Amino acid sequence: MNFQMSTRYIKKVYGKDLITEKDNESFTDLEIPTNGIKAKLFNVYDLLNQNSGSENEENEIEQEIDNGPSTSQMHEAKSKKKKRKHKKVDKDQQLTDSNLGENIDEIERTVREVNKLLGEPMASCSNENPNSLQWVIQKSKETILSVQHKHLNPYNELKRIFGSKTIQAEQSKRRNRGRSSHLKKTWLISARESWPPIGKSGLSMAIDHSMESDGDIKYFVYEHSPSYRQMQIKFLQAVESLNPENVTNIINTHYYHVDALLQLAELCKLGEDLPMAAEFTEKALYCLECAFHPLFNMTTAQCRLDYRKQQNRALYITLFKHLDFVGGRACYRTSLEFCKLLLSLDPDGDPLAVVLCLDFYALRSREYEWFIQYCDLWDKTRNLTQLPNIAYSLALAHFYLGNKETSDELLQNALIMFPGVLIPLLEKCCIQPDSKVLGHNYFNSTAKATTSSLLEKLQDLYTIRSFHLWKEASILPWLERGVNSVLSRVDAKDDYVKYCQVKRSKRYQGKLPRNILRHILLADIKELAITANEAQSDGPVLSHDPFPPSDTIDIYVRPVANPRAIQNNSNLFSLFFSSLFTDIDGDVVAAAYNTAAAALNALNLFDENDEEQQQQQHE
Repeated sequence: MNFQMSTRYIKKVYGKDLITEKDNESFTDLEIPTNGIKAKLFNVYDLLNQNSGSENEENEIEQEIDNGPSTSQMHEAKSKKKKRKHKKVDKDQQLTDSNLGENIDEIERTVREVNKLLGEPMASCSNENPNSLQWVIQKSKETILSVQHKHLNPYNELKRIFGSKTIQAEQSKRRNRGRSSHLKKTWLISARESWPPIGKSGLSMAIDHSMESDGDIKYFVYEHSPSYRQMQIKFLQAVESLNPENVTNIINTHYYHVDALLQLAELCKLGEDLPMAAEFTEKALYCLECAFHPLFNMTTAQCRLDYRKQQNRALYITLFKHLDFVGGRACYRTSLEFCKLLLSLDPDGDPLAVVLCLDFYALRSREYEWFIQYCDLWDKTRNLTQLPNIAYSLALAHFYLGNKETSDELLQNALIMFPGVLIPLLEKCCIQPDSKVLGHNYFNSTAKATTSSLLEKLQDLYTIRSFHLWKEASILPWLERGVNSVLSRVDAKDDYVKYCQVKRSKRYQGKLPRNILRHILLADIKELAITANEAQSDGPVLSHDPFPPSDTIDIYVRPVANPRAIQNNSNLFSLFFSSLFTDIDGDVVAAAYNTAAAALNALNLFDENDEEQQQQQHE
């Protein structure tokens, strides 16, 4: 096609055919013979770089040719060319006008769809080119929590860290005799081939018509079949009996009973068998995902589950425990994605206080810009910067992005608002504060006197979880400069220092909210315990349903606490009550674990049975 265009261009100039068919071959330099005209070498690719319709190019070629055609021939060629051009333009204009009415609606609709995805175009600020447009991606409060499937699989992240060969070798060790044909394809976890087929688990999900939908947001609810309800009642009775073997018996008859799997996971975690605990949690999550409604699209951040409804809480708790296991394997990007998924189920209520760990995984996975955008979008409705972890992490995010002025300001604000963080943070980092800091009462006596027990719990949670972020060599000089600047402002009696002190005295009062209690309990941080007074509960604290909402909507009656367990302080929370076992007698724990371990071994032997026997017992 390029050669034909060059040929037409030459014919236009000379007014006759000068190239024969045999010359129609691939070449770079073309020698053009003319009648009485001196031969001239042309480069075809030079012509391709020019506009064949401009008169300037015709003048240039006319100057290059030594003995070109006469002026009259040139005018005649130009007039013919212009007639053909105008004729073609008129014809194209007619076709355009006829189709304009049909296409304009389609074009506008397409533009609206593109604008909805990419944001509205904004005129560039450049004075040199005022007609240029710059697309601004506008993220809403919901879309910032959207989930990407590829980041839900921890093995994708492990491959990037350790290499694909290492991870493939590990996965091959997990493979058993092939039963993969019986397993469903899921996004949240990769089902193991050793797992039995799920069949009819008794769990399902339906649209929750009792909740009013808001725009594209839809509410869903889990439903239990009659057979699953019977198993749930047996499970509650097994929990009340304080005999772990009764729980394992439920798994023998119903492989995918979610709450029983979570209880066994807690028991394995107590015995420091973390791989088995993680596997039981994955089984529970696999069962919950297999019950998803077809319209439950977890990637859109527009699907909600009402935490008040008892049957919905299993997904919340299982997701939380799973992301904790994944984070323990240094898959921070995967854990962040699960945080977004968990938070999207109820972003306003946040029943498990995911916001208390979201910043840690965001910084660990280097998602600094995302974290800043999230804080900007949600700070007005949730007062995120009034949490110590968000205040300090936001300063860190700007520091990593190189925003010096902003990071310095945010760090000083965090130190002034939450001075009780500094000394414990330095102690966790094994850093000895200088004499100026130790001798000043602002980060010592003043901080302790103006910090409530609730705020102290939040500060301790942050320092225990995130102190590794502050041990980097580039962070410590920046922190030191910030501390010195704050002390100068305190000595100068800065108004903001007084404002924050009054703010701390009025806020963070009362008892710990239930969502924070659930978070601390499920996080199972040994250095951070909840006392009986903080628990705000007269009855047992169940690990499969800790601290239910005050306006809970139950479909099952909670079990009555064992009187002997309440009287015995060493067994206040019991083996199946919460994950706070710091006060439990070690002999009691060991005996209970050994009892359950035998049942767990029976489960492992059962998994080795042939596939047909498993299917029969499952039915």
